[in-house]
Amino acid sequence: MKDAPRFGTVVTAMVTPFDSDGGLDLDAAVSLARHLAENGSDGLVVAGTTGEGPVLDDPERIALFRAVIEAVTIPVVATSGTNDTAHSIMMTKEAKAAGAAGVLVVTPYYNRPSAAGLSAHFRAVAAATDLPVILYDIPARSARRIGPDLTVQLATEVSNIVAVKDATGDVAAAARVVAEAPAGFELYSGDDSLTLPFASIGGVGVISVASHWAGPVFAQMLAAHGAGDVARAADLNRVLLESYRFESSEEYPNPVPAKAACRALGLAVGQCRLPNAPAPQSLDDQARSVIAELASHAQSQHSVA
Repeated sequence: MKDAPRFGTVVTAMVTPFDSDGGLDLDAAVSLARHLAENGSDGLVVAGTTGEGPVLDDPERIALFRAVIEAVTIPVVATSGTNDTAHSIMMTKEAKAAGAAGVLVVTPYYNRPSAAGLSAHFRAVAAATDLPVILYDIPARSARRIGPDLTVQLATEVSNIVAVKDATGDVAAAARVVAEAPAGFELYSGDDSLTLPFASIGGVGVISVASHWAGPVFAQMLAAHGAGDVARAADLNRVLLESYRFESSEEYPNPVPAKAACRALGLAVGQCRLPNAPAPQSLDDQARSVIAELASHAQSQHSVA
């Protein structure tokens, strides 16, 4: 029997709650973290893309790390990576001090470094801590791809680089990473809609947005796949299709829809900070419809299971 993934199978990239004035709402963050832990999340990532990390200042980010880590017993991964290596090292040390289970380190965005620069960046951050490091490959936002060759090299040569969150959309390259990386290196889907394809080539789970409202369905889908029930896994993936479509678009990019879904669930998360525009009421209405349809389909699947 395979060991469970070190950070969990369904890991939610948690939104960051703000109050009506746009201030960080730590009480709401604690409530949200506990809600997620009770509703299908095996682990959490805080202050990432979905958590609006780029619009949090350092004291806010550190306070968020501490509040969420203290609130739950599941693993909490702190997003410590930025596009500045020295800053990333400093935030990684703060994550360690806060008690994080690991850190998520994104490809440096905007700088567009070479492969040599990427390698040196990730090695420097990993060398500054004994925490497990998850690489975050998201070229749509970073304008640079880590790629399978460098991922495998880092996984092989740096002992505490233990996983990658792959949001490249390239299943074939991800399969290479699984095949060539050392035993124990873990591949997480960074794209909800590719969770099942990634599982089919050896991925251990998903770092998810839609798990804010669909965590149990993701868990059931991955459990079915792991048990060899491919047909049931495919059925559950179909149940999630509308959630995949809802969670991000050109008009309403992630995390705007995720916060709308949280509000539809009665969770106090507020709106996003600029430059993400506030969501209209129609998006909250759409969120309620998506959640209701998901519940109906999930119940139907449960009835025939």
